[in-house]
Formats: sequence, C-alpha cells, structure tokens
Amino acid sequence: MKRFVGFVRKEFYHIFRDKRSLFILFGMPIAQILLFGFAITNEINNVNIAILDQANDVTSKEIINKIASSKHFSIVDVIQQESSIESIFKKGKVKAVVQFENNFGNNLIKKKQANVQVLTDATDPNMASTISNYISSILKKYQQELNKNSTIDYQIIPQSRMVYNAELKSVYMFVPGVMTVILMLVSAMMTSISITREKEQGTMEILLVSPLKPFQVIIGKVFPYIFLSVINAIVIVLLSIFVFNVPVNGSLFLLGVESVLFIITSLALGILISTISATQQTAMMISLMGLMLPTILLSGFIFPISSMPLPLQVISNIIPAKWFIIIVKGIMLKGIGIGYIFKETAILVLMTLLFIGISVKKYKIRLE
Repeated sequence: MKRFVGFVRKEFYHIFRDKRSLFILFGMPIAQILLFGFAITNEINNVNIAILDQANDVTSKEIINKIASSKHFSIVDVIQQESSIESIFKKGKVKAVVQFENNFGNNLIKKKQANVQVLTDATDPNMASTISNYISSILKKYQQELNKNSTIDYQIIPQSRMVYNAELKSVYMFVPGVMTVILMLVSAMMTSISITREKEQGTMEILLVSPLKPFQVIIGKVFPYIFLSVINAIVIVLLSIFVFNVPVNGSLFLLGVESVLFIITSLALGILISTISATQQTAMMISLMGLMLPTILLSGFIFPISSMPLPLQVISNIIPAKWFIIIVKGIMLKGIGIGYIFKETAILVLMTLLFIGISVKKYKIRLE
C-alpha cells in the first residue's frame, strides 16, 4: 500500500511540475466557461444605429431620446437624406436605420397614426430580427405612455424592412462563417501539424541540411495547403451560389483575391504555431483552442460582437476571421468594392506580415 501511495504522490508531483498539464487541467476550463458565458448570447447591446428624422418635431425627438437611452442601441449617426442609407450600410458603420416620416407628429395627432420605418442590415438575419423587435418594443411602450391619459388611441406603426436579405435566410449568415472556419482550420491547423511532424520525427534536420534553403523548405511545406484551400474556397462559393442560392453581388475576382489573402494569413499563423510547438499534440491543442473557438465565438460569425463585454470586443480585433467575415459578407451580399473594405484588407495584410516576422525571428535553423 505504501508503494502505491508513493506512486500516486509521484504522479501528483509530476503533474504539478508540468506547467502545460496544469494549464490544460485548470486554465482551459476556466477560459472556456468565461468565453462561452460572455460570448454566447442572443441579446443585443450597444448596437450602432443611425437616425433619419424627416419630421424633426417634438414627438420624433422624444422617441429618439427613448431609443438613445436604451442600453441596446447607440446612435452613432444622424443622416439627412434617404440616399445616404445605402452608403452607410455598405460602410458597415451601423446595423439599422430608424426613419421617421414627414410630419410625423402632425400625422399622429390629426390622423391618429404615424409610421416609423426600421431598416436593418439583414446579412445577420438573427440580429436584424432582434433589432427590429427591440425598436418595435420601444415604440409600443411610448405609444402606451401616450395613450395612458388620452381617450383617443394614437397608433405608431413600425414598418420593418430587411436590407440585403429580405427573406431572412440563415444561410446568408452561415456561408461566410463556414467558409472562414474551413479555410482557417485547413490552412493554419494542417500547416502547423505538418511542420511540427517533421520536427517531432527528426526529419526537419535532414531537410535543413539539404541544398534547399530554409525558406524554400517552409514554402514547399505550405504550398500544397494554399492549393487545397483555394479549391475549398471555390467549392464553397459554387455550392453557396448553385445549391443555397446565395448571391454574389460584388466582384468574384475581388472575392478570390481576398480569399487568397486570408489563406496566406492563416498559413502564416500556422507557421507561427509550428515554431512554438514541439509536438503535433501541442500544435493541435493550440490550433483547436486558439483558433477554432475564437473563430466561432469572437468573429461575429454567430454572436454579435457589440453585445459582448468590452474586453472580448477588444480581443476580437486580433481574430483574423472577424475581418474576413466582414469582407465576404460585404462582397457577396452588399456588392461593395475594395474602397469599402480597404481597412479590413489592410489589417489582414499587416497580420500576415506580423505572423511571418515573428515566425522568422523565432525560427531556429539548428534544431535542439
């Protein structure tokens, strides 16, 4: 029995000395529960919206103040004409525009009813429906307050209009997200495992002493995954067009260029993971926990980033998938050009250069 107790004690000592095991046992569960708890929500908070007040009267201003005081919305722009709506949606600045008709207050008093149009960016159909319902709820509450001390019932009629996805098809949201996840995993995870396998088996040393230069070895290792990822991207786009009837309103050439850029970004991230991983198991763990979960939870693929706590919103900015999803949705559903997605494209380019720079710095020609 003493031998058994001594053996168990030895195992405890071994685990406590291994910082990686402690991180897996205690760090990852805590990180996961916090990430899932704060990121997974169907509520919306601090959603950026714009106001088009064609009436500009007391009643419309009262309703605007009600919307502004709600924790669910942040009024970031007040536009003056209807022609600006399309432009502001394409820029991605807002998720909804609340439009008050001309003579809104007079119509409400004289005709006993007035109209408010709620235009929402339905590239994310779930969020668009939630925004529309929340604004309708605010209008209904204001209407009840208005009718509380009145014998005449005044009606404020909200008219919802879904922009870019009138039928609220969920596939419009899932195709860009699934495309991003697949390209990220195939490019980054498979590349990191492939290079780490060579290091683990000791064959990387043979490659490094060959006539090929180190950068040629790395390029040779990742090139097949560029080719395979491009094929994956083409297949996904073709399936989305011909099977799921998702439109490509923008340039197919631009979509292809941006996809290749994201693939290269993911490959650079995979190379970076391979430089800090000694084994395939470590590379797999880092890829799954460090790429897959953040890509799904913090990229805006399923859950709105604006509803997350501020620290998670900040962290989401270093997730390459966030910027690529904005690009894909913009090109496919909004039909925008490079002028509207220049910032997102520049961020992916900078991330690629950063990942490659860190990898080169950490890369050792002579393996220990």
